[in-house]
Amino acid sequence: MTYRRSRLEIYIEVLEWIRSGGSRPDDIMYKCNLFGVSLRQIFRSLVNQNLIRVVEKENRRTYEITKMGLNVVRYFEKTQGSSIAEGGKEEDALRQ
Repeated sequence: MTYRRSRLEIYIEVLEWIRSGGSRPDDIMYKCNLFGVSLRQIFRSLVNQNLIRVVEKENRRTYEITKMGLNVVRYFEKTQGSSIAEGGKEEDALRQ
């Protein structure tokens, strides 16, 4: 059975990747396995919630995590441990 990530898990994973230095949309899409998911919708939602900001550099759009976005990632790291980052492997272990 394949584990399907929740929207929250996807958003946290995108925030974690941006925090670690991934700022270009293509990099984020590949590293977070977001094929078929509307990356623009995710970015728009994160920008509207002030979790990331758009930075225009040399006619390129990149993204940076905000202080609020860092706080959100830290909160989920504390509450969920590494289960979100691991893609819910702990939940899968409980189901077996």
